Amino acid sequence: MKICIAGMGKIGIPLAAQFATKGAQVVGYDINPPRVADINNGRNPLPAEPGVAEAFASGRIGATSDPAEAASGADVIIFIVPVDIDDERRPAFSALDAAVAALAPHVRRGSLVIVETTVPVGTTRNRVGPALERLSGLRAGEDILLAFSPERVSSGTVLLDLKRYPKIVGGIDAASTRRAAEFYTAMLDAPVLELRDAETAEFSKLAETTYRDVNIALANEFAHLADRLGVDLRAAIEAANSQPYSHIHAPGVGVGGHCIPVYPYFLANEATPLINDARRINDGMAAYGAERLEAALGTLGGATVVVLGLAYRAGVKESRHSSALPLAAALQERGATVYVHDPLYTDDEVRQHSLEPPPGFPLPCDALAIQAWHREYERLDFSAFAGLRAILDGRGVLGTPSLPEGVCVVGIGS
Repeated sequence: MKICIAGMGKIGIPLAAQFATKGAQVVGYDINPPRVADINNGRNPLPAEPGVAEAFASGRIGATSDPAEAASGADVIIFIVPVDIDDERRPAFSALDAAVAALAPHVRRGSLVIVETTVPVGTTRNRVGPALERLSGLRAGEDILLAFSPERVSSGTVLLDLKRYPKIVGGIDAASTRRAAEFYTAMLDAPVLELRDAETAEFSKLAETTYRDVNIALANEFAHLADRLGVDLRAAIEAANSQPYSHIHAPGVGVGGHCIPVYPYFLANEATPLINDARRINDGMAAYGAERLEAALGTLGGATVVVLGLAYRAGVKESRHSSALPLAAALQERGATVYVHDPLYTDDEVRQHSLEPPPGFPLPCDALAIQAWHREYERLDFSAFAGLRAILDGRGVLGTPSLPEGVCVVGIGS
């Protein structure tokens, strides 16, 4: 079986690895020439992703920037390129549209096309399908089969997630659903869950992600209340969640990554005030964290603050929609000099985000703000930060640390 994967990124590469371990020949289509060269030279572009390196040794994975070479003769074509939001928080389809336009002329009769990119409801049938038909001259549902199957994995555990989470599929017709289910049954070790149609499958991913966003917003609302009442929210949540029907998430200085801050906007409109409010609450937590730190210091004017963690979460080099950006901005707006440190990023990579890395580390400063608690920080000596007066524990990771005299810790809900 020849499989073409459009988008050899943090999800596409582990997918290729998974399919290669099942004996498929995988060709990745990507417009990034260095990424293509790395793959063709046997260099694993994701060394931190467990299990990927072993699959690269199989010799069944290649890549190209030539759409004809990628798609010609492919039995299955999978699109896993990002759909983000624009400045008006509307879906930005440019990458998906470009990938479909490039590969569609080379789709062969009888092939299966799958969209794994998370998209608004109706995109597979009403956007991808017509483009495929127009550019290939083939009819979706007749000459080619078309389905949606959402990616449900996280960076750092992709291959494990592919084994433990059911694979959801829904096609534009029954034949497309059945063929997609057969494909994933052969390629994965997880159960396959067939849904009625592509739209139901698309909605399932948006519901899954939006549930988490709304739940986090509820926890963040609890944090506002707990801070006013002097309550230890994390202890309260742990106690509440001892009841099996309670699944309260954790509060924090914001929600980052390419999923949760984005996909609820694919559902949000005037008729969904809860979803809109959740996004507003979560987007406002960076400013709230800055307010908490300002209250601890008395003023941020003239203070030096080091934000720990550019990545959106610990242990993953991914900064898309990271809360580090609005947190740094909120601190600067209140008069602080802000440095952002992250052991996973070089100084130049930090500067590419319009942020300033610290001139040394540790360094004299008034405060630290924990945004992503990487493993490298776990043995951090707080006494090495001369002049340190306060720590914003934005992720609730410190517990009861050993601190120099006079240093206070403020949290979100504690």
